[in-house]
Amino acid sequence: MENISQWIAENGVDWGIKIAVAIAIFIVGKIIVRILANLLERALRKGGTDDMLVKFLGNITYGILLVAVVLAAVDTLGVNVTSLMAILGAAGLAVGLALKDSLGNFAAGVMIIIFRPFKIGDFINAGGAAGVVDEIGLFATLMHTGDNQRIIVPNSAIIGGNITNVSALETRRVDLVFGIGYDDNIGQARDIIMAVMEADTRILSDPAPAVAVGELADSSVNLNVRPWVNSGDYWPVRADLLENIKVKFDEAGISIPYPQQDVYMHEVKAAG
Repeated sequence: MENISQWIAENGVDWGIKIAVAIAIFIVGKIIVRILANLLERALRKGGTDDMLVKFLGNITYGILLVAVVLAAVDTLGVNVTSLMAILGAAGLAVGLALKDSLGNFAAGVMIIIFRPFKIGDFINAGGAAGVVDEIGLFATLMHTGDNQRIIVPNSAIIGGNITNVSALETRRVDLVFGIGYDDNIGQARDIIMAVMEADTRILSDPAPAVAVGELADSSVNLNVRPWVNSGDYWPVRADLLENIKVKFDEAGISIPYPQQDVYMHEVKAAG
């Protein structure tokens, strides 16, 4: 007890000052760090950065700067900060190796948020899945299909392949092929198709719809039909064109050939 009392008498004041300074550094540093993180978030929001990414970067910045403040406070107590940083680095490396797949998805999520290859509500084909985007997370993107199935696609799978954004542009071209018989009149068929397209107000006049012979196939003359529509009208217009052109062809007596094969039977008389 005498040794402890003597040590306190000799070093108590110095340690008291060190502890007070360390606490002051931590408190003041924490306030400054929060102010800096808030300023960063405000600057990112003014620049139009996605709110989820803003919050994430703000939290990351706050955490890194807070660690620096803690190390500065600990250093005033005489603790070997270099050794402490080495321990933290080794622990961080071990965690990084254990979570490398998750970190890969996270990095891909940040890239998606920054470069915006698609947005919520777009219909995309990416990562081996096709659907409407419901949510863009930091680790995965949530979509739903036309028959309302939920699809969760890892962000690394999306970034690592081709991304087809069907909804990115305002207009789309409907590509259809109609086959008519070789005995049918091409001009008549073209006029019927053009009349059907002109009667549909959803089909755009600019670019103008086009009908052209695409191929002289084995059993048909194939006509390429290419009207332009607003992206939201693509599937309804496509379905209506298929039905209406078929009906008009039937009325005009224009056939739509289908593959067929003629089989000839030869009777072979038995040798007598």
